[in-house]
Amino acid sequence: MQNKYLLKCIPVQLLLLATCMPFFAVAQNRSAAQVPLNDLSAFKNPSANWSIAGSVTADFVKPNTITKKDGTGILVSIPGKGKNEDLFTNVEHGDLDLSVDFMMPKESNSGIYLQGRYEIQLLDSWAKEKLTSGDLGAIYERWDETRPAGQFGYDGVAPRINVSRAPGLWQNIHILFQAPKFDASGKKIANARIVRIVLNGVTIIENAELQAPTRGSAFANEAAMGPLRLQGDHGAVAFKNIRYNTRVSTTQVDGTRNDWDDSNKPVTVDVKGEPVVFRSFVDIPGKKVTHSVSVGLLHNISFGYDLSNGAVYQVWKGGFLDASPMWLSRGNATARPIGSVVVIGDAPALALIHSDDQAWPDSLEKGIYRPKGYELDEAGLPTFKYIFDGISINDKSTSDDGKILTRKISVDGPAPKDLFTRVATGSDIVDMGNGMYSVNNATYYVQLDKGTKPVIRNSGQGKEMLLPIKNTDKGTSVQYSLIW
Repeated sequence: MQNKYLLKCIPVQLLLLATCMPFFAVAQNRSAAQVPLNDLSAFKNPSANWSIAGSVTADFVKPNTITKKDGTGILVSIPGKGKNEDLFTNVEHGDLDLSVDFMMPKESNSGIYLQGRYEIQLLDSWAKEKLTSGDLGAIYERWDETRPAGQFGYDGVAPRINVSRAPGLWQNIHILFQAPKFDASGKKIANARIVRIVLNGVTIIENAELQAPTRGSAFANEAAMGPLRLQGDHGAVAFKNIRYNTRVSTTQVDGTRNDWDDSNKPVTVDVKGEPVVFRSFVDIPGKKVTHSVSVGLLHNISFGYDLSNGAVYQVWKGGFLDASPMWLSRGNATARPIGSVVVIGDAPALALIHSDDQAWPDSLEKGIYRPKGYELDEAGLPTFKYIFDGISINDKSTSDDGKILTRKISVDGPAPKDLFTRVATGSDIVDMGNGMYSVNNATYYVQLDKGTKPVIRNSGQGKEMLLPIKNTDKGTSVQYSLIW
């Protein structure tokens, strides 16, 4: 069933967000220290699997494979045939506000142990739908083999949403940790606590009490202080920008109190069983997209489309939309993605480029673009339609498994000469081989079909990738995929 040239918001079910308000108000000391990564002198007796590099590439396809180049600034563990050990900092900590960028290849496994005792799991959990305490960002489980069979592991905490990035991309984890407290006699009077874990900009765990060390703790006891420990005996991993401070001031509030009355609760738009198409304003850095259509696909993958210029301007994974700003208080017609967002850019999707030095336009010439809405196919997927320079354009993005968003732009009839679409912009665009390109310091990938030749050139932001839309005997179209 099709809805031709539909320009209004289709009916969706607005569901109330069934999560508690944060238990803590957090005040952080803004002056953070950074672990120096010019050499390994910040660490105790590093084993041979650890080294310092200037750049790294973690493989998207080959399990547990990292390559590196000489330089400084990146800490790398590449387990080999020899003795592979974890790495301990010389500095010890109690309370800790920690931010770390990390990169992992396919199927890799590592971890960050607070005080050497409490593991926050690092794992390739890309696109996994059912999360456990063994997935990326989780608090790993405790272990007791005196418990019944099948129950040795317990007390782990799984992330409440999966915002993991694809193998080989840089990610960030931010951890707020309260150390256990002891009285003058050494008796523990307060358990350790994870105040918050934020993965790739999204809170995934809050207010988790740690009764005791997790499995694999370097120490049998608990203490007020301990070293930061990075796991290096399981899988390949790279770290950079290890920033921290030891002043985490938290004030506990009554977790049973609800700050929303029955008529003023958060409102979300969820994807259940079929795609959702939702009209609203959306804020992106430096701009409000006033003609946005957010499309939520199955398997927790979504994108934002600007009807005013044909741009896929952002993509994300996790949930779909928080529509609270549209419905609560006076309302401002704005919705927000629920998940980790990658901003692609809101410049026009198409342009006529006649020379190498002609810049990509920031806006459209008057009269060159005319939106025609969208049609829904039998699966509920929209094809966006518009007129560009007198020709009819069809623009459809799909995802079969929640891992890759594939976009196809096709033309009704022949395309004019020198018609291009801009696929990506960033500080760099690196050819990874086999049609795969890393964009903006490994923020996301672009995957091209075999034989597709992009134009990669300098731009105001560093580099940009253009694809020509050519006339062939099979029709006039261009296709590429975004991976993050």
